[in-house]
Amino acid sequence: MTGIRNIVILTGAGVSAESSVATFRGPGGLWEGHRVEDVCTPRALARDPELVHRFYDERRAKLTSVEPNAAHRALARLDREWPGELLLVTQNVDDLHERAGSRRLVHMHGELKSALCAACGNRTAWEDSLPPETECPDCGTPALRPDIVFFGEMPYQMERIERALAEADLFVSIGTSGAVYPAAGFVQTARYHGAETLELNLDPSEGSAWFGESRLGPAGELVPAWVGSLGI
Repeated sequence: MTGIRNIVILTGAGVSAESSVATFRGPGGLWEGHRVEDVCTPRALARDPELVHRFYDERRAKLTSVEPNAAHRALARLDREWPGELLLVTQNVDDLHERAGSRRLVHMHGELKSALCAACGNRTAWEDSLPPETECPDCGTPALRPDIVFFGEMPYQMERIERALAEADLFVSIGTSGAVYPAAGFVQTARYHGAETLELNLDPSEGSAWFGESRLGPAGELVPAWVGSLGI
């Protein structure tokens, strides 16, 4: 890969799985024992807010028992030292990229350590449990919910992501299934604008055929090796 200056990186559950964070869809399509439809849709939140809030409280609490792995640390090093433009887009809602040191970062699917007001739309850093009808510190309405992009909702900062993809010389997808849109279509957007494309994944994804190159193996091995090949 030569002439690379602007890089966009997409990370998915496969990166955090090596830190023992549960992947989004496990055996039988379950996420930590729950059907995704029961904990990750607006309808689920309206039907059983106690369950949905408790589910994300448990995920948030588990963050204290996990640590960034070699892939997170390598990407943070790349973020610090890469002289060109770089945008790390993660589908993950944990905070492991930040804890490793990444700063040029977008959480397109939201964050466990954030609360969203359904009334005023403001987002608030949140560390503790979040019971239903918690008051928003900005507007006072008892309408705080987990700041998670549910199925059927628009991911965050899509305009910024699309601009970065249009200007990228290289798009890299790491630890993703290639099944969840719009992220699964990023490789096609990047290719359309002339970027080189690289997939680093434990197994071939549903979108592997779109990539110019695919390397298979654990993220904790592949990502540091790739970052090192860039001279970082």
